[in-house]
Amino acid sequence: MSSLAGLKVVDVATLFAGPMIATVLGDHGADVIKVEHPRGDPVRTHGYSKDGVPLWWKALGRNKHAVTLNLSKPQGAELLARLVADADVLIENFRPGTLERWGIGPEQLLARNPRLIVVRVTGFGQSGPYASRPGFGTLAESMSGFAFLNGQPDGPPTLPPFGFADGVAALAGVGAVMMALYRRDVGAAADNAQAGRGQVVDLALIDPILGVLGPQPTFYDQLGIIPEREGNRSLHNAPRNIYQCKDGSWVAVSTSAQAIAERVMRLVGHPEVIDEPWFGSGRERAKRADLLDAHVSGWIGQHDLDQVISAFEAAQAAVAPVNNVEQVMNDAQYRARGSIVAVEDDELGTVRMPGPMFKLSDTPGGVRWAGRALGADNDAIYGERLGLGADALAKLRSGGVI
Repeated sequence: MSSLAGLKVVDVATLFAGPMIATVLGDHGADVIKVEHPRGDPVRTHGYSKDGVPLWWKALGRNKHAVTLNLSKPQGAELLARLVADADVLIENFRPGTLERWGIGPEQLLARNPRLIVVRVTGFGQSGPYASRPGFGTLAESMSGFAFLNGQPDGPPTLPPFGFADGVAALAGVGAVMMALYRRDVGAAADNAQAGRGQVVDLALIDPILGVLGPQPTFYDQLGIIPEREGNRSLHNAPRNIYQCKDGSWVAVSTSAQAIAERVMRLVGHPEVIDEPWFGSGRERAKRADLLDAHVSGWIGQHDLDQVISAFEAAQAAVAPVNNVEQVMNDAQYRARGSIVAVEDDELGTVRMPGPMFKLSDTPGGVRWAGRALGADNDAIYGERLGLGADALAKLRSGGVI
């Protein structure tokens, strides 16, 4: 039995954040119907492909039934309303007002299915002066302050080379879905007026990434401090950096805990700094990062990667290699945890991808199938679940509805 067995999810979102919410839910057993425009989700054209098969889609579209539907056509909107009539969750990321214009906004859908949780993912949210703007994770990474902080001190603000804001928003969205479901099914038990009722989740990409950036607004509010780029260093502790080994490999070292900082300095042959009055404060150590980095980099630079890792492990100090993706795939820890899973696929044979992001002891979740071909489940979903016959499906195809 999976954690979310029996949970029905309809995913009409595109690209990354919204679909990733559905992917995580699907990993843990939710019955997910992925609804794409007949042209296909744009993610099918992103990244690399093999023999015309989109690889990003294989991971993001996993554990989902793939159907096509043109929601801008009245017949398409009505089919969506029928799909969500007994669903638990609908995930969408159209600009605010789009679903309402098609007659399938939250008000209309909740009237037909009062238990529905509607997750609305947008760049800037459903309200505010920017609400109508097109928004992507790149803009959230910029607007939130992340890009301003990211990069070397003498370099420009730097965007991440992957969908960071989308991923953070997706995980926040999973939490929001589970909270809304809890409120509907458990927490509302004492409130008869709300028992069993769904609600709308307004998830803006700009908000979760702002939250994970930490207490910067509080620092500014109370002290007027605007943190600047520090590269791989930290304003709050040292040594904390990326260091190169003798063999050219790189390692990351962090000393957020005082005991770890002391172990590192003993390991690299400079225990004398531990007795300095300033060493007991992470903030004060950060002010002396040049000195501490020189000690740590000097020792690491004299040893190969395996020697560094072994020595740090023996000293119970915090270190990790800077892996590329090939090294990730072969890393002993990831392999032991089964973090990369192999999935049998009709188009690619065996394909490897990241597995579920977390493990539950009784219901661990898993990848049952990779992303399917465009519209692969049209007949099964529209025919078997909604009862449409072959003639009706043929008309919907010829009319550009599916």
